[in-house]
Amino acid sequence: MARSKRVFLIHAVSVAMEPINGAFQRLWPEVRPSNLLEDSLSQDLESAGALTPALSGRLLDLARYAESAGADAILFTCSAFGEAIDSCREQLSIPVMRPSEAMVAEALQLGSRIAVLATFEPAIAAMREEFQAMAAAQGCSVEIRPYTCAEAMVALRAGDAAKHDRLIAAMAAKVRNADVLCFAQFSMTSAAEAARAATQQPVLTTPDSAVLKLRQMLAG
Repeated sequence: MARSKRVFLIHAVSVAMEPINGAFQRLWPEVRPSNLLEDSLSQDLESAGALTPALSGRLLDLARYAESAGADAILFTCSAFGEAIDSCREQLSIPVMRPSEAMVAEALQLGSRIAVLATFEPAIAAMREEFQAMAAAQGCSVEIRPYTCAEAMVALRAGDAAKHDRLIAAMAAKVRNADVLCFAQFSMTSAAEAARAATQQPVLTTPDSAVLKLRQMLAG
């Protein structure tokens, strides 16, 4: 009997943990991921203002630990460490996934007019860069339409998840003529069903896309 696949999740913020673990429970219940949280990484990145060799080294140490512990694949859940994640990918022998790359690839299959929804502005810039890079690699063009709602983040930090989800759904309902709506942050996943009910366009979330891609990659 084949053993269950082992997926390690590396988090820099705790808010990503519940959505991605929930996605595993719904979409790949036979796999129980291992969670590694190093929440000082995001604080140190904010203090430094940019990725430093020391920060990248700490991420690599976490990834190497996961590989040594028997991981079949690693998913990072903080997009702010993109370059360091790529470095980990180059140095490890197992698959290492960026947070949103599966969602980006899935979205580009649905069309070129992409609505990116976020609760804070920096996420838009990161997603735009990722979409443009993948589109260029595929030889296609992409139009990114940003939508932000700072009030939703305020509600989430205040512990009002229901208000957060209502605000996200209301933002999604305002989107017109997009091929697909992409939620830029893990914390927005709980609003997905409400958003799908509020719009006729496909809605993609980072955790669901990542879990489905990992399941496909590690099948067999």
